[in-house]
Amino acid sequence: MALAAAVVLTLAGCNTISGAGQDVSNTGHAVSHAANSVENHL
Repeated sequence: MALAAAVVLTLAGCNTISGAGQDVSNTGHAVSHAANSVENHL
């Protein structure tokens, strides 16, 4: 649920298609980092 809210806020905050692509990319990196962090703690 929090991830969905973050995606909506991220997309709402960008002004251009290029900005949207960068924001989506950054969100993907954040999700990957969080997943790796959880995996390392298991």
